[in-house]
Formats: sequence, C-alpha cells, structure tokens
Amino acid sequence: MKKTLARYRNSAFRSFIRRHSKYAPILFFIGGFIFDTLTLGRIDRTYDLTVLCLHMTSLSIALYLYNLADDGKWKNTFLDRYEEYLPLAIQFFFGGLSSAYVIYFSRSVSLSKTASFFIILVLLLIANEFLKKRISNKYLQFGVYYFISFTFFTFMIPVFLKELNTTIFLISGAASLVSTLVLLTFIYSKSPSTRKEIKLGKMIAIILAIYGIINLFYFLRLIPPVPLALDKGIVAHDIVLKNGKYEVTYESEESHIFWRKHKLDYSYVPNQRVYIFSSIFAPTDLKKSIFHRWRRYNDDTKEWITVEDIGYDITGGRDGGFRGYTYKANVTPGEWEVQVLTEEEQVLGVIGFHINLRQDGEALKLKISKF
Repeated sequence: MKKTLARYRNSAFRSFIRRHSKYAPILFFIGGFIFDTLTLGRIDRTYDLTVLCLHMTSLSIALYLYNLADDGKWKNTFLDRYEEYLPLAIQFFFGGLSSAYVIYFSRSVSLSKTASFFIILVLLLIANEFLKKRISNKYLQFGVYYFISFTFFTFMIPVFLKELNTTIFLISGAASLVSTLVLLTFIYSKSPSTRKEIKLGKMIAIILAIYGIINLFYFLRLIPPVPLALDKGIVAHDIVLKNGKYEVTYESEESHIFWRKHKLDYSYVPNQRVYIFSSIFAPTDLKKSIFHRWRRYNDDTKEWITVEDIGYDITGGRDGGFRGYTYKANVTPGEWEVQVLTEEEQVLGVIGFHINLRQDGEALKLKISKF
C-alpha cells in the first residue's frame, strides 16, 4: 500500500497538474462538458439519470470535504493526499451539471422568451472556467451550488413522478432548498473556518433570494417547462398519417442554408390550409396537454394578435418526440407565429413564418419527410 501511495505522489498525472495548475481548471471544465456531450441523450434514460445523480451526489461530497479541509480535518488520512484536487473536482461537477442542462435546453428548436434562463445557464457554464480563482469564496460556492441543485430537482422530480405542473415545480424548489440548507448547516456546524468566513444568516438570505428569483422567473414564464422540449417545428402544406408515421410536405430551403431543411416562408393561395407540425420530447409516461397558439402580426398596431388556440394531449417516451399538428384556413398574408404552450401557458417554443400570396404559375420546391 505504501509503495502504491509513493508511486501516486510521484505520478506523471500529479506532476502534470502541478506544472500546469494555471490551465487545470479549464481542462476540467472542457472535460466535464465533453463527457456530457458525448454520453447524455434522454433525460429519462437510466444512464442519464444515473450520471446526473452521481454528479450531484459527488458535488455535495466534494463541497463537504473541501470546506472541512481548511480545518485540517483530513490531516494524516488518505484524503490528505487528494486535498489539492478537491477544487478541481468541484469545478468538474459544476461544469458537468450545468453543461448537461445547457445540452438538454439547446435541443429545443426555439428558446423564444425562455432564452433569458438559457443564457444564465450558458454564462454559468462559461464562468465555471474562472471559478477556480474564487472557489475559496464560500458565499459563491453555496450560491452556485443552490442554483445547480434547484435546476437538478426541476429535472429529476417530474421525470420520477411522471407529472409536470406548478405544484411539481414548487415541490422541486422546496426539495432543493431543504437539501441545500441541510448541507450548509451541517458544514457550518462541523467547520470552524466556515463559521469564521461566512455569516449563516447572510448565506441563508442569499439562498432564499436565489429561490425567490427563480420562482419569479417561473411565474413570469421565463423558465422553459423542463423536462419537456420542442424538438421540431415546421410550417407545412400537407400532413398525412401513414403506417404510424407523419408524412409532412413542406417547402424545402435553399441548399446554402444548411442548418434547416424547411423554409420559413409559406406560398399561399386563398382557402388553402396552413399546417404546423411539432414534435415534442417528453419523458416516458409523462402526460401533458399542449396547445398551439396561432398569432398574426398587425402592421397597423405593431402588435401580435391571437387568432386561435388549438390543443392536444401528449404522452412521452418516444425517441423522436410526440408528434402532432394543427392547421388553419382562410389566413391572411403577413407575419405569423405559432407558440407551442403547455396548459399553464409555459412556452416550449415559437414557430415563426411568413405567408406570401403565391403568384400564378409559380412553381414550388416541395419535399416530403417522414416523422
């Protein structure tokens, strides 16, 4: 055993970390992001759930070990040899969890008005690179930890309960609040150095402030209804269900616009139907009512006018997302959008398009895709 530890103390890895300590944080940051990007798929997949739960558990343990290390708690124990890696471990798990949320959110075709919350996650992911320099700031530690914990529970609890609504969100927030306060008070009671560096009341106030801000974002509908996500949104000329698949006919985009196949313009003739096809990811067995809100832009008032709400139910579990469509006839040319909403009117995404009157003899470049 002693020989093994001696080899570790003189290992190439340990020497490399010490020689390149300036760049170690960004390496762990990139490592956590790449790991999640390559391995995570569906939020309800056993592997994904296991990875995220292990990340959250390991982050909590690393935070506990790191804070007590300042008190010499691990002197003359096997943990003493690993203390210098604890800040890197915390950063890896911060990066791994925040990147996982960014990955899940970014798979939606439109973030629309929920982009503000997505931007916070991206900024947190980027800021993680610089966290090593201020990881000793315990207000920062626990503040970031609580934000990560809140997001973790808002993903996990709907997946396990197979239900998504305001009550579930409030339960998720309460679970994250209780678990964070328990960890904080436990570390506070065990660590004299922590008691010197932070005031417990101030730290709890910061956590409660974060809790209040996230809830405010939710009720202002600025947080997407995770773990639901809009996977596809297409304005189409025709939709037919054949052999369990939807055949969607749409105008194909120009070849140089490689990031999407369908046009955002719709060539229209009077009395023609305009279809909106959407595919929504939902965890297995999670049932939810969804509706399309058709809106037209009024050039005179410079406002969006709601034309009609058309709803349908979804049941999760399909890899390609739950598919559905709505349509309207007798539309007018101009700017249109269809908001894909939950029954609580949380925005899953917005499908924007422009309706143009088709000229006589105008040829359309139509394509059919199966979903």
